[in-house]
Amino acid sequence: MTKLHLAIPAVLVGLSLSPAMAQEVADADGNGTYSLEELMVSYPSLTAEVYATIDTNADGAVDATELKAAQDAGTLKAG
Repeated sequence: MTKLHLAIPAVLVGLSLSPAMAQEVADADGNGTYSLEELMVSYPSLTAEVYATIDTNADGAVDATELKAAQDAGTLKAG
């Protein structure tokens, strides 16, 4: 077995436990954006006020770019 074969599982385990990884969010209705209710499944403490700040283009829905920006900024906290 090569060193690479031994390293791959260790890397995968490290990635799966990384706190920096973004929380998975489901687009339950499949419309390509995330409603407050959809985000609250993964982020139960999310408020309407914070949701409004995440929705940077103020279209009433959070798209994938807005979601990633909020996750990267630490605006969304699981729990």
